[in-house]
Amino acid sequence: MLFMLKTRILTAICILLLFLAALFYLSSIFWMTLLLALVVIGSWEWSRLAKFSLSGSIFYLVLTALIAGELLFILSRAVLTDPYTTVFFWLYVATSGFWIIGAPSFLKLNRPIRDPVLLVLTGWFLLLPTCFALYQLRAINPLLLLGFMTAIWVSDSTAYFVGRAFGRHKLASKISPGKTWEGVAGALIAVSIYALTWDYVAGEKNQIKLLVPLLLVLVVLGIIGDLFESLMKRHAGVKNSGDILPGHGGILDRIDALTSTLPVAILAVLLFSV
Repeated sequence: MLFMLKTRILTAICILLLFLAALFYLSSIFWMTLLLALVVIGSWEWSRLAKFSLSGSIFYLVLTALIAGELLFILSRAVLTDPYTTVFFWLYVATSGFWIIGAPSFLKLNRPIRDPVLLVLTGWFLLLPTCFALYQLRAINPLLLLGFMTAIWVSDSTAYFVGRAFGRHKLASKISPGKTWEGVAGALIAVSIYALTWDYVAGEKNQIKLLVPLLLVLVVLGIIGDLFESLMKRHAGVKNSGDILPGHGGILDRIDALTSTLPVAILAVLLFSV
C-alpha cells in the first residue's frame, strides 16, 4: 500500500513537471503533436472500454487520429489570426450539451452503451473537444489554461481527502462507492476560495461575479465526467482505462474530469470575450 502511494505521488510529480514544461516552453507544433499523442492513447483506451474488436480498435484509433489532426490544423491556422476564434464554437456548445444533459442521463439509467455508433461518437465527444480546448486556451493564455486545470485539481484533491475524512453519504454508490456528498461540499468550498484568490491575484474585480459561478459549474461537471468514466469502466469490467501511468492507470483516468470541463471553460471564455 505504501509502495503504491509513493509510486502514485512520484508519477503525479513527474506528470506535473512535464506538463508545466510543455505548457510554457513547447512551440505550437510540438504542443499540437503532444495533444495528438494524448488523443491516440485515449482513443485506444476508449476502444478497450467500448469493447471494440482488435481490428475495430485499430480502425477507430487511426480514424480518430486523422480527424483530430485535420481539425487541429484548422484550429491552429484560425488562432494565428485570432486566439478567440469561434471556428469550433458549435462543437463546444454540443459538447457542453452532452455533459449537461446526455452524460447525467446515462448515469441515471446506469446501463451500458451497446450501440457501436453511439460508442464511437461518445469517444469523440470525450477526446476531440478536450484536445481543441487545450490548444485554444493555451493560445489565448497558458496561465488561463493552467488556472482552469488547477481548479479541477483542487476540486478532485479536496473531494478525495474530505470524503475520506468526513464522508458518510454516498454520492453514487453503484457507480463510484468512494465518492460522497461531503466530498462534493468540500470541493465546492475549496474551489470557491480558489476562485476568490484567483480573482484577487489577477486584479479583475469586475469579473468576480462570473469567475466564481463558472468554476463551481466546472466542479459539478468534473464530478460528472469522473462518474461517467467510472460507469464505463464498471460496465467494461476493468479497474483502470489503461496502465501507461504507474499508480494512476491510463490517460483517460487522469483526464476524465478535464473532458467534461475544458470544453465548457473555453465556451465560457469565447462567450464573455465577445
